[in-house]
Amino acid sequence: MALIPRWLTRRRSRALMAVAVALTALAAVIVWFAGSGDRALDEACDGVLPVDDVRAVLGDGDVEVTNRTEGSFDGTGRSGRGNSLSVRCEVKAEGTGSLTVSIAGSPRPEDEYGEGELYAAVPARDTLPVPLGHGWSGLFATDSARLGDGEDGEATTAVLLPCAKGGDSLLITVDTVLGRDITLDDPSARLDFVRTATATAEAADDHWDCGARLGKPVRGVDLPVNEDEYEPLIGAEGTCAGVPTAARSAVSTARETAREGAPRETCALGARDGSPRYRLEAYYGPYAEDARSQFTRDYDYENVTPAEKPAGRLGRSAYWAGATCPRGAESALYLIRADDADGDARRSPDLSYERAALKAFATRSAAHHGCEAPSLPGG
Repeated sequence: MALIPRWLTRRRSRALMAVAVALTALAAVIVWFAGSGDRALDEACDGVLPVDDVRAVLGDGDVEVTNRTEGSFDGTGRSGRGNSLSVRCEVKAEGTGSLTVSIAGSPRPEDEYGEGELYAAVPARDTLPVPLGHGWSGLFATDSARLGDGEDGEATTAVLLPCAKGGDSLLITVDTVLGRDITLDDPSARLDFVRTATATAEAADDHWDCGARLGKPVRGVDLPVNEDEYEPLIGAEGTCAGVPTAARSAVSTARETAREGAPRETCALGARDGSPRYRLEAYYGPYAEDARSQFTRDYDYENVTPAEKPAGRLGRSAYWAGATCPRGAESALYLIRADDADGDARRSPDLSYERAALKAFATRSAAHHGCEAPSLPGG
């Protein structure tokens, strides 16, 4: 066996040491990048973003985090100028998708009224958002009940925290966009989205000293209700419970969700084939505030709107009602509108039926939320 010269052994040792040092340095760089991403997540949205839940949705890859925090949550409520807190953070993961979180204090300063939406929007046209339940005042919404098919998937979860301070609240809205194929038929996918929102809400409640009554861990959430999921109106047990049918208006079917304390409720009324006729909507807390802020008095100062009166008629085919809610919260708002574009409900409105449907819907919804009996429109 040939002997290896010492100089060659020393050179080989130095080479191995250099390789080891290089690998150690590379490992340090990788850890630094991963650590910097997690540090950025730890600081996102004033430090209330749940890193583990975000990673469950977006994966463990590199992320880009942006942050914006404005205003304050000072508990002035209706006695002062309102809560100006507005927090927004976005997390982007290359090749996976993004997650955007908005946190808003309620009520908003009145100088923001009429300047667009006060709070982040929740998709609520083609599908009906479903309540989170489990003691949470919240919603889960999508534009379509299926995500994927080669397109980005989007889902929105909103959680309302009515604070212990009378009339103040925090609204947490989480928008998730996934660039990979995924279907919400998978219950675990829905839970990943929802848990991110509820965990953020729990941290926000503590961070801003809200003192809200929190819900329990969400074990399951239903799919949003699609346009073709209509049932006979007679026998409705959720948001359409008690709403009458109407022969003249051809109203005999409904799309509804469970009524589990959601801050927005919808009952979509349809004809026998499910085609849309009317849409009933209930708004609570910041959603009621937001809806009222969109209305302004007509220039002729003759017609009033939900911003000025508890109940009344809007235009050719629409009515509203209102109800006082407990603990100083924003008064609830209930609306019925024709939902058939240029159809009969708009051309020849059945006003007596609209008032009857609104009364049934608003009365049950108000009672469920612990609000007073609603003020209803007259003839």
